Amino acid sequence: MPYSKTDELAINTIRTLAVDATFTANSGHPGAPMGMAPVAHVLFNKFMTFNPKNPDWLNRDRFVLSNGHGCMLQYALLHLFGYKLSIDDLKHFRQVDSITPGHPEAHDTPGIEVTTGPLGQGFANAVGLAIAQAHTGAVFNKPGFELVNNHTFCFFGDGCAMEGIASEAASTAGHLQLGNLIAIYDDNHISIDGDTKVAFTEDVMKRFEAYGWHTQWVKDGDNDLESIEAAIQKAKDVKDKPSVIKLTTTIGFGSKLQGTHGVHGNPLKADDIKQVKEKFGFDPEKMFVVPQEVYDMYHKHAADGAAAEEEWNKLFSKYGEEHKDLHADLARRLTRDLPEGWQNKLPTYKPTDSAIASRKLSEAVLQSIHDIVPELISGSADLTGSNNTIWKGAVDFQPPNLGIGDWSGRYMRYGVREHAMAAIMNGMSAYGTIIPAGGTFLNFVSYAAGAVRLSSLSHQRVIYVATHDSIGLGEDGPTHQPIETLAHFRALPNMMVWRPADGNECSAAYYMALTSKSTPSILALTRQNLPQLEGSTIENGIKGGYVALEDKEADITLVSTGSEVCICLEAVKTLKDQGLKARVVSLPCFEVFDAQSKDYKLSVIPDGIPAMSVEVMSTMGWEKYSHEQFGLNRFGASGPYKKVYEKFEFTPEGIAKRAKLTVDFYKDVKPLRSPLNRAFQQLI
Repeated sequence: MPYSKTDELAINTIRTLAVDATFTANSGHPGAPMGMAPVAHVLFNKFMTFNPKNPDWLNRDRFVLSNGHGCMLQYALLHLFGYKLSIDDLKHFRQVDSITPGHPEAHDTPGIEVTTGPLGQGFANAVGLAIAQAHTGAVFNKPGFELVNNHTFCFFGDGCAMEGIASEAASTAGHLQLGNLIAIYDDNHISIDGDTKVAFTEDVMKRFEAYGWHTQWVKDGDNDLESIEAAIQKAKDVKDKPSVIKLTTTIGFGSKLQGTHGVHGNPLKADDIKQVKEKFGFDPEKMFVVPQEVYDMYHKHAADGAAAEEEWNKLFSKYGEEHKDLHADLARRLTRDLPEGWQNKLPTYKPTDSAIASRKLSEAVLQSIHDIVPELISGSADLTGSNNTIWKGAVDFQPPNLGIGDWSGRYMRYGVREHAMAAIMNGMSAYGTIIPAGGTFLNFVSYAAGAVRLSSLSHQRVIYVATHDSIGLGEDGPTHQPIETLAHFRALPNMMVWRPADGNECSAAYYMALTSKSTPSILALTRQNLPQLEGSTIENGIKGGYVALEDKEADITLVSTGSEVCICLEAVKTLKDQGLKARVVSLPCFEVFDAQSKDYKLSVIPDGIPAMSVEVMSTMGWEKYSHEQFGLNRFGASGPYKKVYEKFEFTPEGIAKRAKLTVDFYKDVKPLRSPLNRAFQQLI
């Protein structure tokens, strides 16, 4: 059907809403919405299937705005199609506590799939959404029951194309032949610094072609709706590779400043707004105007989406009659609940069990639970043998035609792409049917820090399996030995950083990581073997901290994590020979321990005696739990790990020496309050 005046009116309504919202806020980016309004209209109204009354319907098409600064484009669309986003919400764009923040946030706004803004992140999220769809479809679709066949669409701009994460993710998607992924590149030649000719002159389409993508170019993205539609349809028809459409647009189309960086990140001036509205046939004296025929057009399409969901619900109900177990599994996954009794599969350990590296303990958990938690998908950034992230018999997630796996496979080969791996996992988690876990060395989680931060901000249940967690990795030396990494990620709100000291604590970490539906986790795991501790249980571990060795007459509390807990326990014996008594606390997760009651925390780290922390990392952050800190505020050293520990005196003797000095220093301080108690008093 040819495009009509109503289509043109709808496009210009999107533009004027973006102009009015950014002007009212005196903040924001009108340029991208004005330039991308035509393709957004064609995509949402002609191709995408969704139900605004139920934004969480499984088989909806997904849309990701990777150039998230242009979010007024998406907010305008959500409002016009009838999502729970009112015209008042548009008027409160970028205001405190509004559901229209300055960049899209998935947990704030109905209809936003993933949190975007840092450039390239959304592009990689879209790859994760497409992976999740391909896997979920392969597991649950049966003859006559194509339950899961949605597409993922992504808009991205020059900034995203420049970011390395987008290159990593595009390479991954091309290898995986994700035919359900369609990206539209806003080729407007403008970034914040001005014309992209100052920094970005490559042929982007040749790069994508080399990655294995299907490529097209629509040269008039401002006006040629028919060519835009034809390109999207052609992309949908390509089933064996992802597609990218280069769409040449004019940023700020209609503005006096169109085509310049002046319209990128600044609201239009009043006189410019007046001429824009006159040009588009709107009353320049009125703001936030939506003609009824635009609402009618978009609400009709929304009603078609609601009808599609209704048909899907009927199909799903019939599916339950013929595939009862699969139906129950999918229905459970959509609640984000875990299978009943799954926790009984977690390994438990006795003190008499052999010493095992915590990376191997993590592997044992995956081996034990992978059957009963089928939504758990593991993977590694080319470190499978080191991260121990695979279970016996695991099938790779791969295109079936490669002969090395299939779409139903549950093991991801991310390649040496840590940053993209993390962002892809955010997208996989956001799809709603998968819990992703991915491995790399702890030091290189820092490579992925941008995406890890968004895991926390967007409340995704993602598990980072971070092995080789300290100077204990030994010979690879300071370039691979994390020092500041835990302090960095412990500072992240809504992030559980676990550093388990033995097998039961490792199982506890997985228990919390899997049951926390809206909090990601980093599991910092050793290369070297660790003994199983006397006071350790899963029940103790899930509190984030507990007393590993009690002595009611103790002179000092040693507070530690991971591989240093067992050394602290040895130091107790050394101190005893010096006439001092010590108790030991294992604190595998600050975030979880902080959530316990005040009374419990003070029972673990009590008043009356000094506390000293022991961890082969930066001491930053330990002031909250200890009066004195023994850590490593310098880079490590290369050599056999025991020699490296000896060099920095992380030995029973080195700990005892510092513990005695701490006791001597604080012996005249009475009453001595625990750091936790002092922090609590300051808080109130």
